[in-house]
Amino acid sequence: METERDRPGRLDPRLSTDEGARVAPQPSDALDFAEVRRAFDRAAPGYDAHAVLQREVCDRLLARLDYMSAQPRRVLDAGCGTGYGLAHLRARYPDAELCGLDIAPGMLAAARARVPQPGWAQRTLQRFTSQGARPAHLLCADLGRLPLAADSVQLAWSSLALQWAHDLEAALKGFHRVLAPGGLLMFATFGPDTLKELRAAFGAIDDAPHVNRFIDLHDVGDMLVHAGFAHPVMEMEMLTLTYADLAALMRDLKGLGAHNAAAARQRGLFGKAAWARLQMAYEAYRTEGRLPATFEVIYGHAWAGDKTRREDGRQVIQMKIARKRAAG
Repeated sequence: METERDRPGRLDPRLSTDEGARVAPQPSDALDFAEVRRAFDRAAPGYDAHAVLQREVCDRLLARLDYMSAQPRRVLDAGCGTGYGLAHLRARYPDAELCGLDIAPGMLAAARARVPQPGWAQRTLQRFTSQGARPAHLLCADLGRLPLAADSVQLAWSSLALQWAHDLEAALKGFHRVLAPGGLLMFATFGPDTLKELRAAFGAIDDAPHVNRFIDLHDVGDMLVHAGFAHPVMEMEMLTLTYADLAALMRDLKGLGAHNAAAARQRGLFGKAAWARLQMAYEAYRTEGRLPATFEVIYGHAWAGDKTRREDGRQVIQMKIARKRAAG
């Protein structure tokens, strides 16, 4: 049984699945992507010890595949992290070729250990009999620049990674490009009420950005349509982790590599007086002896469609021209 010390963040079973009032779109603070990469690289060795919420959301996203009839030949896990979702996707689609992509080399090293490559004998068996485990290709790349051919995958999957995209709509267009006609995109990402208590507590200290901004569910849905996807379905739920104190929450965020990476963030150390004020401000949220940390989780899926219509609405018509052979 896990103790409070073993599990830094405890998942509150009380969930709210009501959408509630729509949050007005807010411009995302520009991210320092060199810092994002460094943070995840440093976090990789101990990431799984802090990833309580990440595993829970991944499991819920995996459960949604039960309602899909897709049997993909190639699967992309975009933002695969340490490979938790990648391992489950391999178990679900044993005959599929898998590709795990992440921006941090350290995360890919952890994924390689979790999802070992088939040995020489297994690769030979696969080559000549189409049986045995297929390799999982691991790529170090940015979500916004997928190094994959057009129409090359049947399932694009991403669990809690899209919030780190430099340009979310451009990233979604990239997913649409690499998906084959009829392909499926499934993802989970964070919404604007994520870490709302921490954001409010920091707001009592100064006006600098301390918590990353996240995009509203409705705006994500609009971006899917603009990216060319058909029949988008969006859902949202609130999940709450509870902590004994603020320091435990901050250790979790640092252990996940998810601390503030805004380009305009303060570079100096957070002083003792400011830390004391932050703790006092967060104490206003203490309930039943625990401090809550709210996460707004957005789930979405959409289909690539037949891909015969361009972004500007023009229809692409395939034509075959029969050439007459000249008489000899």
